[in-house]
Amino acid sequence: MLSRTLLAKKIKETAFKNGKMAFVTGPRQVGKTTLSLEIGKSYPKSQYYIWDDTPFKRQWATDPKSIIEMNQGPKPLIILDELHKAPSWKTRLKGLYDLRKQYADILVTGSARLNVFRKGGDSLLGRYYLFHLHPFSVGELIHTEATPQSIVEGLNNEIKPQTKILETLFQFGGFPEPYTKKNTTTLNLWQRSRIERLVREDLLDISRTQEISSIESMASFIPEKIGSPFSVQSLSEDLSIPYPTIKRWLSWLEQLFYLYSLPPYTYKLARSLKKQPKIYLWDWSEIEDKGNRFENLVAGHLLKTVNFWTDTGLGNFSLYYLRDKERHETDFLITEKRKPWMLVECKYADTQLDPSLKYFSEKLDIPHAIQVVYKSGHHKMFHYGNKKLGHIISADKLLTLLS
Repeated sequence: MLSRTLLAKKIKETAFKNGKMAFVTGPRQVGKTTLSLEIGKSYPKSQYYIWDDTPFKRQWATDPKSIIEMNQGPKPLIILDELHKAPSWKTRLKGLYDLRKQYADILVTGSARLNVFRKGGDSLLGRYYLFHLHPFSVGELIHTEATPQSIVEGLNNEIKPQTKILETLFQFGGFPEPYTKKNTTTLNLWQRSRIERLVREDLLDISRTQEISSIESMASFIPEKIGSPFSVQSLSEDLSIPYPTIKRWLSWLEQLFYLYSLPPYTYKLARSLKKQPKIYLWDWSEIEDKGNRFENLVAGHLLKTVNFWTDTGLGNFSLYYLRDKERHETDFLITEKRKPWMLVECKYADTQLDPSLKYFSEKLDIPHAIQVVYKSGHHKMFHYGNKKLGHIISADKLLTLLS
């Protein structure tokens, strides 16, 4: 079984050592329960509760604080899985934490809502740290602990390529079951089951919609839309469904970790494209077009690294894309405190420098510029701006440097 050693260590160091609860959010079947139990093994005692268990529902409804004993021995770990499904869960969890925080460490997991409710009133403010669990990545599988500085230094040194790991991730995605089985039949069955459960079960936890079949139909169109600015209006016209309805459905699918969106960067860019996001799937193996699948795979690796740095206190990092009204476009921009830090362009086969990458790198004076290609065996440098060096590099090298 593949472990999530780095994130487990960071959760303990970042949250529990500072007296906070840890919230772990991420897609269904990405390994949240496995991670929680792995962390629990480092405690003298751990207790696992899941909302679907009827006795726990009764205990939570009548006396939540009873799940933590008041003792003076070593702290146990209390794991509360899918707690967001419980009515008034935030209020009850606040009371549990305030009354019993000195007696146990608390870890809460969920495949929806944990990173959404913060946009409104948050009664748990200051009591927890949020961590994102992503599918496996090249760097995680070889135990890379990336920092911004380690990536920059790594690009200037010899990098051992991880071609086989990349090929497996490209074909089967990064979710634990299909990745470890490495079997096309298993992947097809797993994908179908995941989407059915996501739409027919999880969706009902956040909405009361009766439009399940229509949402499934819409979801089947999304893999074709990867790689370009996403138009809700265009999808609305394709499906003959009103714009507000499509927008609401997409929001639900984002909450449930079927897809995620990257906004265009507009802060220092005049004449930028200001509205249309780009969307990507958490399971890039669904995408048929190889170029778009590769772009989605790179997006997943970059978002995972950005989330990891922000979640563990290394800084305030975000991921965008760049496009202006003159149709210059570059796939990804990492910012730190809204300042451009690294520009990344994906090319499945083309190893020639992309003109837009050089254009934006110079226009925004970006410290680091990279063109990543799928084909193995490439790493060369190019000059831009004021004596800056960019890199054209194979993905089996670059992605080893990310977490």
